[in-house]
Amino acid sequence: MAKNIAIKIARAEKDLTQAALAEAVGISRQTMNAIEQGEYNPSIKLCRAICKVLGKSLDELFGEEN
Repeated sequence: MAKNIAIKIARAEKDLTQAALAEAVGISRQTMNAIEQGEYNPSIKLCRAICKVLGKSLDELFGEEN
């Protein structure tokens, strides 16, 4: 899996740490780190929760790159 730079950028735009975003969606900071590093494939429910907190669409954060 490729790194998810879009989440890291969106998180920085909202001035959120990995820990703060993880807490907001109900996961550990380690899991959030694994998602950003492309080492963990989150469920659609978790993807939607991350998108909601960051104010982004599924395509913006998890869509395939062109």
